[in-house]
Amino acid sequence: MIAPQAQGDCVTILMAVYNGADCLEEQLQSLLAQDHPCWHLVTSDDGSRDDSPAILADFADQVRARAEATGARIRVSNLQGPGQGGSENFLFLLRQAGRAALPGWIAFSDQDDVWLPDRLSRGLAALRARSDDGPALYCSRTWVSSSDLGERRLSAPRPRPTGFRNALVQNIASGNTILLNPAAADLVSTAVSRVPQVVVHDWWVYQLVSGAGGEVVHDDEPTLLYRQHAVNQIGANDTFWSRLKRVRQLLRGDFRDWNRINVAALRSAGTALTPPNRALLEDFARLPDLPLPLRLHRLSRLGLYRQSTISTVALWVAALLRRL
Repeated sequence: MIAPQAQGDCVTILMAVYNGADCLEEQLQSLLAQDHPCWHLVTSDDGSRDDSPAILADFADQVRARAEATGARIRVSNLQGPGQGGSENFLFLLRQAGRAALPGWIAFSDQDDVWLPDRLSRGLAALRARSDDGPALYCSRTWVSSSDLGERRLSAPRPRPTGFRNALVQNIASGNTILLNPAAADLVSTAVSRVPQVVVHDWWVYQLVSGAGGEVVHDDEPTLLYRQHAVNQIGANDTFWSRLKRVRQLLRGDFRDWNRINVAALRSAGTALTPPNRALLEDFARLPDLPLPLRLHRLSRLGLYRQSTISTVALWVAALLRRL
């Protein structure tokens, strides 16, 4: 169990772990190097068969000792995950955070990245600079890196505005960079108790926050090293071959299946979505059942878009082939 803690400027960091021993220690040490002084790491190990549980236990001892010696406002809680895969593990973490009334700021963390020292402080500054206290999500670009953290390149830019019309058909919120303000954390932790299934947790969170009328801030500056290796669950999707893989997924109907799951998840949020966005969701859900001319006409009227011209063309191809 996670002990309740008063809200404040502390950030709850949710980390899903599974057989991450090769890279986990570097990521944990990058948390200790954060220039934001108050955080609570909550990990959920999903049945690792390597040394991950021992590494997490040792890190919890290390953090406890540092906090006792220096008064640092840092702590660690290690949980046992549900054993149902990465996305369900993150949903489990969100449910546990909601039940324990943890601090309002929530960040997601992968087990194999390395955070830059301002990963948290940069996101906090961006969200605090807003003029209202409604739901808001921060995310950023990353340094896409090889398994040894070399060969770095910037992740894809996001030149078009964020928002629900983008979120319905594309995820631009890389989960390992997400930070939720207290209002967004409350929105997500409340909705997660009702959600039947998600494609990936970060896409669902982007859709939910934007659909509820919240602001999504995408930072053009990278905040972490995004390690690429043979067992990435998703990967950066910024190479020719990864894009070709996405086209194949579209043609065989994966995009259509994802959309059905996303629509069901968003419907479960009920009145959390704004009335215009609930109407947009229902219009989007009806698209595949329309005759081709009307389907293309409605898609144009809905104003859905992706971040690049080629991916927007792929959206129209999906509509043409009834793969939405």
